[in-house]
Amino acid sequence: MSAPRGIAILGATGSIGRSTLAVVALHPERFRVAVLCANGSWQTVVEQARQFQPDVVVLADPQAAGEARAALKALGSRTRVESGAEALAAEVTGDNVDVVMAAIVGAAGLMPTLAAVRAGKRVLLANKEAVVMTGRLLMEEARRANTEIIPIDSEHNAIFQCMPAGYLPGETARGVVRVILTASGGPFRLTDLARLDNVTPDEACDHPRWKMGRKISVDSATLMNKGLEVIEATLLFNLPETQVNVVVHPQSLVHSLVEYADGSLLAQLGAPDMRTPIAHALAWPERVASGVQSLDLSLVGRLDFEPPDHARFPSLGLARAAARAGGTAPAILNAANEAAVRAFLERRLNFTGICTVIDKVLQRLDARPVRTLGDVLDADAAARRLANTLIELSSGAHA
Repeated sequence: MSAPRGIAILGATGSIGRSTLAVVALHPERFRVAVLCANGSWQTVVEQARQFQPDVVVLADPQAAGEARAALKALGSRTRVESGAEALAAEVTGDNVDVVMAAIVGAAGLMPTLAAVRAGKRVLLANKEAVVMTGRLLMEEARRANTEIIPIDSEHNAIFQCMPAGYLPGETARGVVRVILTASGGPFRLTDLARLDNVTPDEACDHPRWKMGRKISVDSATLMNKGLEVIEATLLFNLPETQVNVVVHPQSLVHSLVEYADGSLLAQLGAPDMRTPIAHALAWPERVASGVQSLDLSLVGRLDFEPPDHARFPSLGLARAAARAGGTAPAILNAANEAAVRAFLERRLNFTGICTVIDKVLQRLDARPVRTLGDVLDADAAARRLANTLIELSSGAHA
């Protein structure tokens, strides 16, 4: 039997990181943890390192790295502790790493993900923003480096599972006429529209089906997560925006579908648990146990589908417009959304103000072609500056 594959987990203390470790723990003969990366949650990383004995831990916060270093030394651990973006990029490209789980939330995950792609690692992509921001650049880098990008989002992983045998993301799948992304509808699917102005961050983060971090939970509540997934799907599966549809499916059991030219619709079903797509991507093209309980359809009883309510979820239309505009428009959309969601979580912006800010930023900043990574980063910075200015003006108006 070959040696276990070395796994680097970017975002180890988040929900995806913890689920990845749970799957890895089931298969010590197949996988070993080589690198754990987190922002500042050093106590959690120390406990993870104690259990999995990685070669190195990387923390973005230097002070947290110092605390982790002292704690691991006291435990007699041989795990090194590094800090900063440069250290992270160096560690994910090391010879001891075969697979990189890219699960850092938001734009912060772009650079380490890009480093892993350029190094030819298998990249398990849970950070949709890395694709959304860079557009074709990331996929072109993957082609040059012969890198396998396997999507982890439950929707894109479901689409990948329903694609023809031998298909890899970035290619054009023969016979596919459209893909259908399913959306739960989040916590406000049936909420009175007049009440949305006053919903709280805790209400927005109380997802009826999935356990996720606060930022992505808000994106699910606005349906921006689905808008970003539409853009991501056009790039991962080489499809025009018109061939990526969205349907609301409250049960969250059908994770997405692929329609073929002969009229066939292939769907991937399973319990709403991220360990399933993680196990699929880790072992692909083989299958391994994920620890997820089998889905009993006789107990499910029914599967409901409905079109998205665009009045309730204007972010979906904003994302589609950005997808059609192309260039830097998706990066602008993503940056404005991150700034607005942060302001909402900090109670500096109301819930409906999230989409208002995004819309204004998209209207005021022109989309430009993306030729280099610098074009993406410049658009991201400009959009954040404008979004924060608009948020401050909005806060002043409601003071």
